[in-house]
Amino acid sequence: MLSLPQACVLLPALLAIVVSSAAATAQTPAQTPAAPSGRVVLVLPFDNHSGDESLNWIGDSIPDTLNKRLNSAGFLTISHDDRVFAYEHLGLPADFRPTRATTIRIAQQLDANYVILGSYDVRPDSGSTPATGASQGPANSYITIQAGVLSIDQLRLWPPVNDSSALMRLFDAENAIAWKVAERLDPQLLVSEQTFLAAPGAVPLPAFEDYIRGINASTDAEKLKRLADAVALEPNYAAALLELGKEQYAQRDFEAAAATLARVPPSKRIALEANFYLGLAEFNSANYARAQAAFAFVAGRLPLPEVVNNEAVAISRQGKDGVALFEKASSLDPSDENYHYNLAIALFRRGDTANAESQVQAALRLKPDDQEAKELAAELKEVTPGTRLTEDAGGAAETGRVTGQETLPKTGVPDNGFSPLERIERGYSEASFRQEEFQLDQMRAVRMAMLPADRQAVEYTQAGREYLSEGLLPEAEKQFQLALRANPNSADAHAGMAQLREASGDDARARDEARTSLILKPNSAALLVLARLDLAQQQLAACAADISQALRLDPTDSQAIALKLVLQQRGQPVPPVQQ
Repeated sequence: MLSLPQACVLLPALLAIVVSSAAATAQTPAQTPAAPSGRVVLVLPFDNHSGDESLNWIGDSIPDTLNKRLNSAGFLTISHDDRVFAYEHLGLPADFRPTRATTIRIAQQLDANYVILGSYDVRPDSGSTPATGASQGPANSYITIQAGVLSIDQLRLWPPVNDSSALMRLFDAENAIAWKVAERLDPQLLVSEQTFLAAPGAVPLPAFEDYIRGINASTDAEKLKRLADAVALEPNYAAALLELGKEQYAQRDFEAAAATLARVPPSKRIALEANFYLGLAEFNSANYARAQAAFAFVAGRLPLPEVVNNEAVAISRQGKDGVALFEKASSLDPSDENYHYNLAIALFRRGDTANAESQVQAALRLKPDDQEAKELAAELKEVTPGTRLTEDAGGAAETGRVTGQETLPKTGVPDNGFSPLERIERGYSEASFRQEEFQLDQMRAVRMAMLPADRQAVEYTQAGREYLSEGLLPEAEKQFQLALRANPNSADAHAGMAQLREASGDDARARDEARTSLILKPNSAALLVLARLDLAQQQLAACAADISQALRLDPTDSQAIALKLVLQQRGQPVPPVQQ
């Protein structure tokens, strides 16, 4: 759940995103079709028409999947926590099913351009009677999903889209609906349906159910149990690990929270949020070096002021100088009095009393009733210029956003009980994170538009490969498509697209892209796609020829060498590389 300070930044942050998106779109080159200016989407829980209340959780699962997929397609979705805050702000219960008029009010509160709403039905394979939890299990059931798009800007409900599948393949149905909705929102969508369907994230249905029930639980105990059950069923379930770790942190089980959050793979996008809370958990356990490492991981990818500040606080607790990072946090957000206060303390530790006094005065101008800042200002006025404030390297663990009083050894400072400590930021603002990430993407798009077409193709291809290496298939396809739009004759972009098609299970199109790439330029990436496809189809001679050509281009290629060994183990010789 978002804290009040977090929630208060949501509405202006989302509005800023829309404005920045429109500004960037205005600078898109003529050959690139302009994207819709409004891309903020609110997905509401879907209505259960099956007659089986035990399946209500599916209605909550659909926004979770659609949010992930629409984000990957370049839309900005409003998260579960943001939606819950909007309901609370309007005095509505979390499980409220709004009317059309209330839906519009909620969307307007969140500056959403579109609302996705719909329903689903679950029936036995025969389709004759409603499914019941007692007599019809998931393996014998079929789900049909219908989704509608409500344009808030036009106050128009567009015709619905539909999809269906066996209930055990719920992810397929939800991903298909996500693609159809994305295509409805943006007819120039650069991501294929097959890529949406192949996007990673599917987990066993019972684990998914526990995860959805967990994040929507009405009590802390149920939430903790459901999320723990989801992780027990699927130990590598990153989303469940994040939510379980956050709940353990909220219940002050810092050791368990740190252990859980550390299991979120760093390649996952949610690793940034996971490491923020990992840093807090380690910090509260007085593991300051590990806290610093966690915050540094986040700051290295997205240097938000609260993250940079926390890295600096963790450094300070180790008895080290954090002035440079405190200065960076303060410059990133000069309106936050805590950053000025923290910088003042860090400067005081250096003995730079003049600049410390300047910073604490800046904090007081922003928050005149800050009692600790008043005490720090008074202390700085009393000490001799150049006096250094010192503390033990292992300061006490933080238990609140504003620290309590703690006696610390000082040099040249009267032992009067005054012992300031830097303040840690405990709120992870997802809205700020998404705004920053989106604006960085827009800035990159503006920069790319100023480059020659060939250079654009090179950079888009590189970005596509990076996304592909992280398993982010929709994001990767978008980059490869942009590369080919900039330069249709880019052999590397076609090779990247071949790898993407291979990863999404579209073998025919993967082979076509690889062959096109090789016509344009011999390259090992395309040859290895063909080799893997040939191997999967037991065409060993063709696979051997592909590998031989790849090794001719690069005798040290590790993937080609590994495939050669596989063939040799199957008794298929690989033609020698001819110099």
